[in-house]
Amino acid sequence: MRQAGRSLPEYRAVREKHGMFDIISTPELAAEVTMQPVRRLGVDAAILFSDIVVPLKAIGVDVELKAGVGPVIDQPFRTAADIDRLRPLEPDDIANVADTVRMLASELSVPLIGFAGAPFTLASYLIEGGPSRTYARTKALMYGDPHTWTELLSTLADITSAFLRVQVEAGASAVQLFDSWAGALSPEDYQRGVLPASSEVFDGLADLDVPTIHFGVNTGELLPLMADAGPDVVGVDWRVPIDVARQRLGTGVAVQGNLDPAVCLAPFEAVETKVRDVITRNGRRPGHIFNLGHGVLPETDPDVLRRIVDLVHAIG
Repeated sequence: MRQAGRSLPEYRAVREKHGMFDIISTPELAAEVTMQPVRRLGVDAAILFSDIVVPLKAIGVDVELKAGVGPVIDQPFRTAADIDRLRPLEPDDIANVADTVRMLASELSVPLIGFAGAPFTLASYLIEGGPSRTYARTKALMYGDPHTWTELLSTLADITSAFLRVQVEAGASAVQLFDSWAGALSPEDYQRGVLPASSEVFDGLADLDVPTIHFGVNTGELLPLMADAGPDVVGVDWRVPIDVARQRLGTGVAVQGNLDPAVCLAPFEAVETKVRDVITRNGRRPGHIFNLGHGVLPETDPDVLRRIVDLVHAIG
């Protein structure tokens, strides 16, 4: 789930010498960091090392990744005129990402999953100027100026689709759309203000014939709507048991999840119990990607992650 390498000493050694954007913009470094968890953990797929704000930076948005904070926008978006600061994403804008994907596609022995941030989550960063606990400005724009909101999300949907398309055309085997902050919304607000743009993203990839994954945090009440956006797989965080999630989603999509990342810090006896519980709750129904319910915590012991992978493989 996301960059599992955050807990790896070999990843930290790279980060001591290079910033995030430096790694992402250097295909050899990005490919190396992408492959580190595959080598160490024996997982069944690799996740492209990138960040959801990469396409924004590529089209000229002044965004910085601040340690311990996350993406920070120098001049937040607050009015309709700010949308003019966004332009279409062209393949040449992210040639380094395509080079990384091509390199990985030729070297990996497992599939590569590309990813991007969903329009709502990207919009929240642009409007708030960085991470938020309340998303107050974002919701205020959505409620108070629906026309500007719709235009902003549609523009971001086009950028996101273009970003994912480049990854697939360069060799990514699947792509994942992260709507990290969608859980801040009610189902009604999500359906009216977010679902159309997320659907645009998946519709824009429909001709590529690759599996698509849709994931958000704290989105238990939104799962059916997230499936309506058009993905093949819906990611489930740890707050909703996998059997309950499958009931909410129905039979039309596969599921990904959903071990609580914090469990990985407990003694392995407790970890094994929780892993088996997730698998048991799925009831051997097809279409389940075992995974964490969110990103690996940096303090996680990589050996525990490897033992989890081995356990899941052994259970089958």
